[in-house]
Amino acid sequence: MNDPIRDHQQLCDEIHQCVLDENRFLRQHQRAPDAEFLTRKRQLLERLDVSLGALRSIPAASIRDPERRDLLEKTRARILQVLQLDKENEQLLLRLSLGGARPASASTAPTASVAMLQKIYSRCS
Repeated sequence: MNDPIRDHQQLCDEIHQCVLDENRFLRQHQRAPDAEFLTRKRQLLERLDVSLGALRSIPAASIRDPERRDLLEKTRARILQVLQLDKENEQLLLRLSLGGARPASASTAPTASVAMLQKIYSRCS
């Protein structure tokens, strides 16, 4: 019999890898991933639904075991990493959908802010 917690942890690692691959793709190609990649994500989400159902069937008493608790903590940490990467991917997709990354204007804006702050502080001193 498979351990639902270990299976869930392995699935979370696969999801993390998928989101990491998406992040690399977005940064390298500056465009949205293709349909094949989206199919991969959907399949992982379907497996996640099944995995969550299996986790719900675990008796609460068995989770008190220190080894299982450690596995759950590692899985929670991985889920937080997935959420952070997914948020970053959404921001990248939004920027790309609004007309590209615009690296030139992004690099000039902080310089203008620094120049403005220098003027303000030079007047005060």
